[in-house]
Amino acid sequence: MNIAFFLIPKNEVVYMPLNSTMRQALERMEYHRYTAVPLIDELGKYAGTITEGDFLWKVKNTPGLTFFDTERILIKDIPRRMTNNPVHINSQIQDLLSLAIAQNFVPVVDDSGIFIGIVRRREIIEYYAQLIKNSSSHELLTDSHD
Repeated sequence: MNIAFFLIPKNEVVYMPLNSTMRQALERMEYHRYTAVPLIDELGKYAGTITEGDFLWKVKNTPGLTFFDTERILIKDIPRRMTNNPVHINSQIQDLLSLAIAQNFVPVVDDSGIFIGIVRRREIIEYYAQLIKNSSSHELLTDSHD
């Protein structure tokens, strides 16, 4: 099944431009209660994902950093500890499974690398759970006819 069926489009996704500040990202993530958000460059291309952990390590490794100072730190200057790989819109749901193991969401890009949305881990799990349920029901029906 094509992932377009599961896509949450960009206009419904919380993301941050790379030139945003650490403070802007922290406040947006707190407001939406997210632990990670996609990053978009000035051309609209997917540029990575920033996480709470990335902010924590930045604070730990920057002596004297206060919350007030976070408005002077750009997201693009914060090291990211994980690489969340995107998939292309023409990918199949099977292509997402291995990525969803390590990521809360999988970024989706078009052929030019432009960010067009995400597929959440939840939808992937629900899809496979339904497959298992349907498969189990089919096995029950088949076994009862033997």
